[in-house]
Amino acid sequence: MSTRFLHHFFEPRTLAVFGASEKSESLGGLVLRNIQEGGFKGKIWAVNLRGYAQVHGEDCVRHVDDLPEIPDLAVVCSPIEGVPKLIRQLGEFGVKAAVVLSGGAYLDQEKGSKGSIRERMLKAARISGIRLLGPECMGVIVPGKKLNASYASHPVKAGKVAYIGQSGMLANGMIDWAAGRDVGFSHLITVGDSVDVLLPDLIDYVNQFSPAQAILLHLERVNDAQHFMTALRDASRNRLVVAIKSGRTIESDISGMPPTPGITNRDRVFDAAFARAGVVRVNDSDELIDALETLSRMKPLKGDRLAVVSNGLGPAMLAIDKLISAGGKLAKFSVDTQHLLHERHVDITKPGENPVDLGGNATPQRFVDALEVVAADANVDAVLVVHAPTRLAPSLETAQALAANRKKFRRNLLTSWMGLKEALNARHECNIAGIPTYTSPEKAVKAFMHMVDYQRVQLLLQEIPPSLPFSTSAEIRADCRTLIKKAKEEGRQTLFHSEAAKVLEAYGIPAAPSIYVHNREEALDAASKLEGPKALKVVHEGNCRPYRYRKHPHKVSAGLLQDLEKPQEVADGVERLGEKVNEKFPQYQIREYCLQPMQRGKHSMQVCAGITRDPVFGPLIVFGIGGYKVNILADRQVALPPLNMSLAADVVGRTHAASLLREHSADPQRDIHRLCQLLVKLSQMASDLTELCGLEINPLLLNRDGMIAVDFAIDLGTPARFAIMPYPEELREWVTLKNGWQVEVRPIRAEDAPLITTFHRQLSEESIRFRYFHNKSALTNRDLSMLSHINYDRQMAFIAEHQLEDGSKEMLGVVRVWNDPDNIRTEFSVIIRDDLQGLGIGSLLMNKMIDYCRNIGTLEMIGKIMADNHPMRALMKHLGFKVRYNMDEQVIDATMLLNEPESEWQRHRLESQPD
Repeated sequence: MSTRFLHHFFEPRTLAVFGASEKSESLGGLVLRNIQEGGFKGKIWAVNLRGYAQVHGEDCVRHVDDLPEIPDLAVVCSPIEGVPKLIRQLGEFGVKAAVVLSGGAYLDQEKGSKGSIRERMLKAARISGIRLLGPECMGVIVPGKKLNASYASHPVKAGKVAYIGQSGMLANGMIDWAAGRDVGFSHLITVGDSVDVLLPDLIDYVNQFSPAQAILLHLERVNDAQHFMTALRDASRNRLVVAIKSGRTIESDISGMPPTPGITNRDRVFDAAFARAGVVRVNDSDELIDALETLSRMKPLKGDRLAVVSNGLGPAMLAIDKLISAGGKLAKFSVDTQHLLHERHVDITKPGENPVDLGGNATPQRFVDALEVVAADANVDAVLVVHAPTRLAPSLETAQALAANRKKFRRNLLTSWMGLKEALNARHECNIAGIPTYTSPEKAVKAFMHMVDYQRVQLLLQEIPPSLPFSTSAEIRADCRTLIKKAKEEGRQTLFHSEAAKVLEAYGIPAAPSIYVHNREEALDAASKLEGPKALKVVHEGNCRPYRYRKHPHKVSAGLLQDLEKPQEVADGVERLGEKVNEKFPQYQIREYCLQPMQRGKHSMQVCAGITRDPVFGPLIVFGIGGYKVNILADRQVALPPLNMSLAADVVGRTHAASLLREHSADPQRDIHRLCQLLVKLSQMASDLTELCGLEINPLLLNRDGMIAVDFAIDLGTPARFAIMPYPEELREWVTLKNGWQVEVRPIRAEDAPLITTFHRQLSEESIRFRYFHNKSALTNRDLSMLSHINYDRQMAFIAEHQLEDGSKEMLGVVRVWNDPDNIRTEFSVIIRDDLQGLGIGSLLMNKMIDYCRNIGTLEMIGKIMADNHPMRALMKHLGFKVRYNMDEQVIDATMLLNEPESEWQRHRLESQPD
């Protein structure tokens, strides 16, 4: 999985079409005609076994070896049965990329000992390193390069939107829609059932090399969640990404993945993934088209306040109902706007208020006058025009008036032309003028909310989180790992209740006081030490597992006795529960009995929290309302770790539990803060204990005194692979500087933004110029987010941190690297505080980064240094970098080979110039 050789797909100088034919119904003939009609400027060869001299005017040969030169791209339309052999021949001939449009129903069917067609294609490709897109893909369309190697039904106009999908037919629908709206694409690619080039590879390529301002993404399944999330998060930092997923229900999901424990519908996991990546999600093809309409024509929003201008109150109220139900805000006009609306007598219903009702007799000029006033209000972020045709205000004339005066309106404008006959002409006029237009007020509002959602997830990405409430020590991690190792050595896949309690306590999650007994006598003795009513639970392999419920999530209290008053009742309870287990579950051995004081309190709230593991996205944090008598699945929210306090607050805020706290708690801010701390601790636990497969705490009681875990279960599994790499605790180390200071060198984290701000203020103008190549007096919130929120699988930053006498910490220096997606090259930067130079901090940080990059397999480290930065030039020579003067950029290039390439394509990439 990488971007190697992908430029051959999107910028070929020559190409060959295999299976080219002049038959009108043939796939090869259709694709060849599309290539020609698209205006491809390079040489085209047709390849057909029948040995024609020409096909559609292009030179034709019979076999790969007959081609006069190596084409940059092979377009394969020949029968799928012969494609594995053809791929091998193409690779041997030296072709670097092949797009396979052929397909069939038997791609996975085994053929003796040779394997399936799909397996044989991939095996043939790996021998030579040729890249494959397909089989069953629609092809590749890059309008800006005059390339249309596809079976698309329409020509595609060049534009600023990239479409990347897994369905050729959905892409064809988008092309047809775009043709009718005069919307263009920078790239239009589908992967089909691709065996090699996957969706994340294409996202990486488009993010690096495409002029697209937005990416439309369609997916049916995800194979490698970490690669997918890394590519998606990188892309969404640079451009708008809108995604749609098919297979949202159990019935339409063809991935064959097992269910995620504790989650009724895996689609919630994709919701969490898209939100975490800063992506706007749409739920149907209509929304996708409306989203494309919006993102291709609207400027980025600055807020979420919408004003509505209509020639009737009824249509305007439909829009407002949709806005409020979707969580939007109705703009409140300023005093000046209210005065102008009163003065001009444009509103006939509630003058000065939103919505503005112009009445059925509103002329086109009256619409323009009203919009000039409303769109100038600083309290308005966008304006929706809702129009129903009348004799005084025909739809077309009103649309023409809006288009002619578009530059007068200072805010984003959305329109909804109700009706059909007259509305079609009005919509066409808006399309020509580049004004977003929708068939109904509700659709217009939904499109507006897509932009609002985008703003929300982007702000969450850039938000600087407060400091972490909890961090683990090496001792805590070691003790918990020992417990897990002991359980596994005993052949168990679960922890006993008593062991799970120790893990919770280690991570600062208080468990209810418990006494663990094994027989009647121990129970009698333990019960005499506890006052008040007691609860008794039997612990066996069957109920040590979290998320045991299926259709009845409220029936989780089996094996539990409550309100036992006397010691004798507890002793009898041990026998009753033991007999019940032996009768119903004879295969399970009873491990222990858990005796607790009854946890009650009418002022307590019961919540459920924990960790589960998805077969694709790995560990997940779950949270929602809890208790034994409620459907806990109905309120369950999901998040991808690692979490900080800001991300945890977003998860908690979406639950019914949070709504109850805001309404009934004496101090909702305190209680919500405690729940956020809980989720951060669970996230840390998931990151530290990778063999912990699932943890369920239900119920967890929350009241004014704090919170306490009453019942819980932990099961174990193989080490987890995270969708988002957690904080690499193992890379922290302590060193002593020349001046005697004890300094911690560690990876940066999102919570370090205040340290970065202070550090930047302490730098001289010269140091800042050497680092950024220009003067940067202050860092914006976006700068801080980019510097502190990093993807650890593609970026790394080590800081040197020193603790002052008052307990506060200061940052002494930082080194950063940015890896390319193929891990061929990494570019470094390093900066040390001016007053601390000469203490060896630069060498310390650079050596740590060099060792890190060498260990993860990066081939080369590069950096650019200003010619007058003599201390840095000296440091590079001291570390063993090769330095040379770059005449073109007038800088010093520093390079160091870290690892030898292991394959030919790596050698080729290493020898080429950095992108």
